[in-house]
Amino acid sequence: MEVQAKPILPTTEKDPSDLDQQPRVYKRRWMIVFLFAFYSLSNAYQWIHLNIIGDVILKYYNASMPEDQFQRETTLDWLSMVYMLAYIPLIFPATWLLNKKGLRVVAICGCFLNALGAWLKVACVSPDRFPVLMFAQTICAIAQIFILGLPARLAAVWFGPNEVSTATSIGVFGNQVGCAVGFLLPPVLVPYSEDLNQIGKDMGTMFYMGAGVTTFFFIMVILIFKNAPPMPPSKAQMLSVQNASNEHYGQSLLRLVKNRGFILLTLTYGINTGSYYAISTLLNPIVLYYFEGHQKDAGQIGLTIVLAGVVGSIVAGVWLDRTKTFKGTTVGIYFLSMAGMIAFTFTLKLDILWVVYLCAGALGFFMTGYLPVGFEFAAEITYPESEGTSSGLLNASAQTFGIILTIGMRAMLNNISILSANITICVALLIGTVITGKD
Repeated sequence: MEVQAKPILPTTEKDPSDLDQQPRVYKRRWMIVFLFAFYSLSNAYQWIHLNIIGDVILKYYNASMPEDQFQRETTLDWLSMVYMLAYIPLIFPATWLLNKKGLRVVAICGCFLNALGAWLKVACVSPDRFPVLMFAQTICAIAQIFILGLPARLAAVWFGPNEVSTATSIGVFGNQVGCAVGFLLPPVLVPYSEDLNQIGKDMGTMFYMGAGVTTFFFIMVILIFKNAPPMPPSKAQMLSVQNASNEHYGQSLLRLVKNRGFILLTLTYGINTGSYYAISTLLNPIVLYYFEGHQKDAGQIGLTIVLAGVVGSIVAGVWLDRTKTFKGTTVGIYFLSMAGMIAFTFTLKLDILWVVYLCAGALGFFMTGYLPVGFEFAAEITYPESEGTSSGLLNASAQTFGIILTIGMRAMLNNISILSANITICVALLIGTVITGKD
């Protein structure tokens, strides 16, 4: 049964469908986008904060994990991959909810689940409770579906035409900073120890901190977050939002699937971002193989990748707002992402940490700097389709490739070599570059 959609734009004294009304932007838009960035940060932190201390997790939960070493490590990888797995089937109902109910309902759902998962982790501080930890991580993973697809839609609803790419970059920026914090803090808060009691105390501290922060953001979203401004930022944005709220979601999805340019972009975006997910998930064993005992450096290298990506995202967003060169920018960033991965792969074995940091920064600048470019390019070639729908499909592709590449890299790490695993990512990025250039 079809449910009548509620309009995203709130009722005002004037008819919101009247195109003669004057568009305007509101100062509140910056509060909205930064609040979104912060709660996105808290969810991204929970994605990677366990795998970056993978050696500690394996030590602490040894009693409640499989006995076989490969199965244990694969089980550990699923703490990250569950984020990817949950996204693929659930993004479609989540996108439908975004189109029909608007930003506020979706934001509240995401924040609530994020806080719930964080509090469940507090109950996981015991060596026999790894299954509980996986369940808590799954709740956080479900929260992600109400977060990743929002930046482009939020920017379109609240920001003027010359601010959309910048606003999208800020939204993606929050997710990237969350990954950075997830790389940086856990190795400091939960260092490797042979004493399980000490590990348990350290993990308890980390989990309580996460629960407190996510609860704070949940309260702030309830108090501050709004569906849309009283007046639209532009006539084009108003038409796009009205189209998203009134149109059948299935029809929009079908048109996107028939759009050749969008399908190719979805494929290449998935390869690039999936490569980033795989590298992030397995960064701990990769770094510890070449630099034994450098757990903190593993986290700091991950931090370098993400912080460089934050800069890359902002630069890319500003560049797109000023030049509108979507195709050229996409091809250039993709090629440089591949070059950065090649450099990172072949400098690891030089045993010079500062060179690894430098190459990791170059890789992050272009690879994660590609995220907002992909979102905005998709919005450009699919207009006037909903940004939430196109972003959701891009992210579903990224999660799918993330699972495939992570499992493939783990198998190569254990059965062949770390070098072969990294070369596989280089080849994947080369394929993505070729496809992007031919589109």
